[in-house]
Amino acid sequence: MLTPIDLSEAQESSLLGRTSPLVKLVLEIAWLIGLALTPEPWPPILLAALAIAAGLTVGRVPPRSLARGLAPLLVAAASIALANLLWSSANTDPAATELAHPGPFRITWEAAAAAAALAARVLAIVSVGAVFAQTTDPTRLVDALVQQGRLSERFAYGALAAYQAVPRLGEDLVTLRHARRIRGLRGWHPRLLVGLLVRALRHADQLALAMDARAFGSGPRSTFRPIRWGWPDVVVGVAGILALWLALAL
Repeated sequence: MLTPIDLSEAQESSLLGRTSPLVKLVLEIAWLIGLALTPEPWPPILLAALAIAAGLTVGRVPPRSLARGLAPLLVAAASIALANLLWSSANTDPAATELAHPGPFRITWEAAAAAAALAARVLAIVSVGAVFAQTTDPTRLVDALVQQGRLSERFAYGALAAYQAVPRLGEDLVTLRHARRIRGLRGWHPRLLVGLLVRALRHADQLALAMDARAFGSGPRSTFRPIRWGWPDVVVGVAGILALWLALAL
C-alpha cells in the first residue's frame, strides 16, 4: 500500500488530475472532519459513493486499479465493524433490544447500528483516500505544498524522499534474506532488522548530503514544475464543499 502509484496519462489529464493537490488535500481533510462529526451511517455512504463515482468519471481511474486499491482496506473496515458488532458494550446491556444470539455472542440492535455507522465512516475514509492517491502524483503534491501552501522545502521534499524510499527498504530486506540463505542460514531472523536499520541510515545519510549539495532550505529557489491556480481548482473545490454540505444536510 505504501508503494508509489504511477498515474496514467489519462489520470494526469483528467479534471481531478489537473486540480491542485492542495485543493484536493484540503477537501479530503474537510470531508474527514465532517465524517467525524456525524453519527449517522447515511452521510458517509453517500460521500463514499460520490468519491468513487468522481474517481471513475472525472478522475479517469481504471475500475480494476481502484478496486485493487480498495480491496485490502475494505477487508480492514469489515474486520473493525465485525469486532465492534461482537464485542460492543451494548451487547451486555439487559435493556438493549436483542437482535440475534449466535452461540456465545449476544448481538443487540444498538450494537448493530453503532457497527454499521462505524463501518460506513471507515468506508468513506477509505474511498476518499484511495481516489486521492489514484489521482495525485506524490511529487506534484509536494510541489503544491511548497509553492501554494508555503511549506518548508527541506521538510516537504524530505518527506517525499522518505515516502519513495519505502519500496527500497523492501528491496533491501529481500537482498538481506537472500544473503542469509546463500550462507545456509534461515531466511528470516531478528538480526535482519539490524541490517535493515544500517541500510536505512546509509540511505538517509546519502539523501541528506544530496539535499545539502542542492542547497535545500537555504533561500529562494526556482521551480522546475510550477503549480498555478486554475478553473479546475474552483470547480472541484466548490463541488466538494457542496457534496459535503448535501451529505450532512440529508
